[in-house]
Amino acid sequence: MALRRCLPWLMMSLLAQALVVVHRRGGGVVVAAAGKVPAVIVFGDSSVDTGNNNFIPTIARSNFWPYGRDYADGLPTGRFSNGRLSTDFISEAFGLPPCIPAYLDTNLTIDQLATGVSFASAATGLDNATAGVLSVITIGEQLQYFREYKERLRIAKGEAKAGEIIGEALYIWSIGTNDFIEKYYNLPERRLQYTVAEYSAYLLGLAESAIRDVHSLGGRKMDFTGLTPMGCLPAERIGNRNDPGECNEDYNAVARSFNSKLLDLAAKLNKELPGLQLVYADTYKLLASVVDKPADYGFENAVQGCCGTGLFEAGYFCGLSTSLLCENASDYVFFDAIHPTEKMYKLIADAVINTTLHVFL
Repeated sequence: MALRRCLPWLMMSLLAQALVVVHRRGGGVVVAAAGKVPAVIVFGDSSVDTGNNNFIPTIARSNFWPYGRDYADGLPTGRFSNGRLSTDFISEAFGLPPCIPAYLDTNLTIDQLATGVSFASAATGLDNATAGVLSVITIGEQLQYFREYKERLRIAKGEAKAGEIIGEALYIWSIGTNDFIEKYYNLPERRLQYTVAEYSAYLLGLAESAIRDVHSLGGRKMDFTGLTPMGCLPAERIGNRNDPGECNEDYNAVARSFNSKLLDLAAKLNKELPGLQLVYADTYKLLASVVDKPADYGFENAVQGCCGTGLFEAGYFCGLSTSLLCENASDYVFFDAIHPTEKMYKLIADAVINTTLHVFL
């Protein structure tokens, strides 16, 4: 089913693989030469989960309307948005299929997963305890799925071709927000164990370990997306006790600090791991700018989500409040109280593409 919904774009993508894909944004030009990246492989949370949580027993799902209302045939896929995610647009920019499939979709063959796959799981984090809150897939389990995927590729494509795909693929990491807003600040366990600085260091250690694991399995081209201004998510605005309705600047400061250390980590690992090309993608500045001046980016509302009241609804609550659904999601930065609209995801994708192209092409 998920692949069928990609078909309108897939036919275009097959033509694009023999060409050069050009994207324009704000007067700038982004050019991706087709064939340089044979696959996009994704690890992370709901920002990049293309439907894996549909196949596990958890309430952290979005495989129901109004999610996906602007996606191909208007049916939900498990993406937490009205349409595509940033990773879908990134895949398309490299001349690959414009929608990345979920690894746990058993309807898909390894041939259909060979040009891209997402192991991501909504509501997960770098910390296994974060994944445990809503019983989703840990980062360790995602890495185990990757090992399984690599072996399936070897059997289907042969040692040489599989090695080429694994070695030349672009690996995208988008994870960490849930560790703070879902686990650290909402539940007492980690706050009793760590200061926020200590917890950040703990998470960075887990990120380093995961990156080293993928490198040991053959991955070389990697993009680690930094945290966005999580204090400006609609759900965090409404939960801001000190200044209700406004961005939680304490949370934003934590995100900036984490990102700074993530940038240092990327530099360190690029020196230590042979052949590694690890890029830190800064999406914080972009989203902060959009939230500050939404009209400059073609948005009307950066405070509320499109779904329900736009203040707290996400997941099943979004599905229960469809009578309040906004008319045009493109007017909104956020689709629900946590996740961006397809339009915002496209802007994020452009920022990541601009960061990665000069490194990987």
